Amino acid sequence: MKIGAQLYTVRNQCKTLDDLDETLGKIADIGYRHVQLSGICAYEPDWMKRVLRKYGLKAEITHYPYAKIVGDTDGTIAFHNKLKCKYIGLGSIPEFKKNGSRPEDLRKFLAEIKPVAEKIAASGHKFMYHNHNMELSHYEGKTYLDMICEALPADICGITLDTYWVQAGGGDPAAYIRKLKGRLDCVHFKDMVYSGEDKAVRMAAIGDGNMNYPEILRACRGAGVKFAYVEQDNCYDEDPFECLRRSYEYLKSFGLE
Repeated sequence: MKIGAQLYTVRNQCKTLDDLDETLGKIADIGYRHVQLSGICAYEPDWMKRVLRKYGLKAEITHYPYAKIVGDTDGTIAFHNKLKCKYIGLGSIPEFKKNGSRPEDLRKFLAEIKPVAEKIAASGHKFMYHNHNMELSHYEGKTYLDMICEALPADICGITLDTYWVQAGGGDPAAYIRKLKGRLDCVHFKDMVYSGEDKAVRMAAIGDGNMNYPEILRACRGAGVKFAYVEQDNCYDEDPFECLRRSYEYLKSFGLE
């Protein structure tokens, strides 16, 4: 299992191509060799390939706009072909971001995405769905995440399981990892801690919080996870590169690279 950096963590340092170039260099200096392209400025695939090569990095997965995935599937595949990027990721069902999880929005999404995911799979790529806590809500006795997996077979749809959001939704991350074995080439790691400062739950660097990462890592190895991308949506007043560094060092101590 390889450690990666989810660039959404440093999105504020990736608003221009010059900043993105510098950020990728800093990510490589920490020790990361894999990144997820998400939350960053617009870029051309040839430019990205050149900069990744310069720093010894590889990008195996994106978060890509839903409108492009569905509305220009051929263009989406061609873009990822140029990047030599296998996984075409979606951060969330767009309506879920606006409305929370609703059955009518799920039905619309599944009807739209299934033929698209089949086409992506036929091209040699794979569609990857990323969860938040809202996919852990229930409808007619099932979670929305379970319903997505029932409707979209594992050969056309992987899950970029976000361990933090599973826990935030009341789920057991390790149990979900075991349950979704066969879909989890890529996962997201972040940690959770209670903050006395703002009297609320906060995201934290891996190892700085209270999530059971030794058990999560055992489950990931058993499920055949290939890439674990460190993500911290909010670093509060800390330097996000320092947060990424602490997470990297913690995971490296368990034998990841």
